[in-house]
Amino acid sequence: MESGLYTTLTRQSGLMREMQVVAHNIANISTTGFRREGVVFSEYIKRMEGAPSLSMANGNGRHIDLRQAGLSQTGGTFDLAIQGDGFFLVETAQGQALTRAGSFTPNGEGELVNPDGHRLLDLGGAPIFVPPDAGTVAISTDGTLSANGQPLAQIGLWQPTDPLKLSHQGGTVFASDGVEPLEGGTILQGFVEESNVNPISEIARMIAVQRAYELGQGFLDKEDERMRSVIQALGR
Repeated sequence: MESGLYTTLTRQSGLMREMQVVAHNIANISTTGFRREGVVFSEYIKRMEGAPSLSMANGNGRHIDLRQAGLSQTGGTFDLAIQGDGFFLVETAQGQALTRAGSFTPNGEGELVNPDGHRLLDLGGAPIFVPPDAGTVAISTDGTLSANGQPLAQIGLWQPTDPLKLSHQGGTVFASDGVEPLEGGTILQGFVEESNVNPISEIARMIAVQRAYELGQGFLDKEDERMRSVIQALGR
């Protein structure tokens, strides 16, 4: 197979991955706390003996867009939104994970959990417990949770030790090699953060990727037809 076909095939593979990521972003336009993802392309170049160098595209890298999204007021006691940097820390079956989705409710034991049952952790990494008879619950901008004016816990804001190693674990949850407390973050009670996917730019990106893929497929079809013609001519 000619080097041009190798190059086009690797490019097509990367474009297919990008199309899947874009489609996933569009499907989560209305998902609370969702973070848009993108595909990072790299180029691999190999020197060939007596021939032009071989260049291949690699689209395996992922980029997570951490830009702030809009806030929606819900009035929920345990609906929380982060204004600025930082993540909530939750406990999953795979270990501690980060999320910007701040919709929590007390479970049967009084621990604050998200819709997937992951427990919200405080500034010390421990689950947050709200007594059934807590009464009026207030959460200040620094994360201090109080019941009837008495502080019970402080919700922590965290950040990945290395933002480049942040990876999408599933849904609105992200895994990281390490986390550390974030100082100066702001938590708003009665709000949730929306998805940071821009539907217009994302649909425009989908159209551009689809057109690029169709161009590559057209080249592959023409090359296949040319090679078939050569084989048929040699077989006569």
